[in-house]
Amino acid sequence: MAESFFVLIAECFYLLLPAYFANMAPVMVKNVKFLDYPVDFGKKIGDAPILGDHKTFRGLFFGVLFAAIIAYLQFVLYNSGKLAAIAVVDYTKWLLLGLLMGSGALIGDAVKSFFKRRLGIAPGAKFIPFDQTDFAIGALAFTMLFFGISWKLFFASILLSFLLHIITNHIAFWLKMRDEKW
Repeated sequence: MAESFFVLIAECFYLLLPAYFANMAPVMVKNVKFLDYPVDFGKKIGDAPILGDHKTFRGLFFGVLFAAIIAYLQFVLYNSGKLAAIAVVDYTKWLLLGLLMGSGALIGDAVKSFFKRRLGIAPGAKFIPFDQTDFAIGALAFTMLFFGISWKLFFASILLSFLLHIITNHIAFWLKMRDEKW
């Protein structure tokens, strides 16, 4: 029983690696000036930004790129037989997987930001549990359209992402890579 629990956790983590890197990419490249333009072009609905100037084409580009790179590395490992025991999707379709995971993660985050702005919640302000799960929900929803992912794996991945997101963001805050813990 305990072994199957740890296998499930490993499967979830491995599946979502491209989404995790896509979600971290905007923070990791925040000082790069390439494509440093807001996705919402600075437009507002009423007095509130649609998304905010912190959601940029730079983050979108690098998020999808990072996800594709990670999916390619997973494909290389998949072809070599390494980690095949925890592979739950066909990594020969690595580019599609990377594009879906990366764009899904960032669109999930943007949808959450849209609702935060409508509710008057400032960027960086807590919006639990959505701050911790938005990217994973988006990545999995996009990926489920083309890859066979069970609902058990979906929900376990969301829970794992919730916990890992809190841990990694606190570490990034302590390392001065993020301005907020959340």
